Amino acid sequence: MRTKLTLVIVGLFLAGGAASLRAHHAFAAEFDSAKPVKFKGTVTKMEWLNPHVWLHIDVKEPNGSVANWAFEAGTPNVLFRRGFTKGSLLPGTEVVVDGYQAKDGTKRANGRDLTFPDGRKLFLGSSGTGAPYELTPDNQKVPPGK
Repeated sequence: MRTKLTLVIVGLFLAGGAASLRAHHAFAAEFDSAKPVKFKGTVTKMEWLNPHVWLHIDVKEPNGSVANWAFEAGTPNVLFRRGFTKGSLLPGTEVVVDGYQAKDGTKRANGRDLTFPDGRKLFLGSSGTGAPYELTPDNQKVPPGK
């Protein structure tokens, strides 16, 4: 009986781990480095989730309509270490965000940099394997093999 219970617990643990691994992805699986985007907009929401933080901004389209874009950022811990706090980007904050559009063409992108109206920049961090290499203020090293 004890062996069966142990096997059930181990099986549930492994199944839960597999689900979280499926939820995480490489940059190249979802985003297109050949499709850079840059938008000025107003923050509507910041979701502090694992494995990635999501920033939502309203962007005025050329035809005058407003579209809500979602930008994937690094993990909450990484953003905290880069200077973000949960109060850094409150709804209504005007920002410029650049990154790389989702391969499926939706209004989602992997965020790279966020710029405030006063010129301050925060690195959102292109995440995952396959993300374009970018020199950031904290990372001025040349990538391996270059």
